[in-house]
Amino acid sequence: MSDSPPEAEAPDPRFAAFVYFQAQNGGLFLGKIPNPATGGQTVNIRAARSVVDSLEMLSAKTKGNLNAAEERLLNLAVDNLRRLFDEIAANHETPSES
Repeated sequence: MSDSPPEAEAPDPRFAAFVYFQAQNGGLFLGKIPNPATGGQTVNIRAARSVVDSLEMLSAKTKGNLNAAEERLLNLAVDNLRRLFDEIAANHETPSES
């Protein structure tokens, strides 16, 4: 039997993969990650907003149901994407729909 509390466990691998995937999509839509198909970097504010909104909704809906590692992972993804989104959206006059 382990002496560590459940909060000390690692994130569920499926949950972590989902959060990483969404964070990568956010980075792609914010022009921070090159498009794997084209190698180019473009900004799509509308798609990025959708990713940020989805992760924020996930955070609100799962509050109290995540272990500490999952909560840290999700909070880090939301905080980083929100900061990048706010910075890029403020400097991006016309959103690209591509």
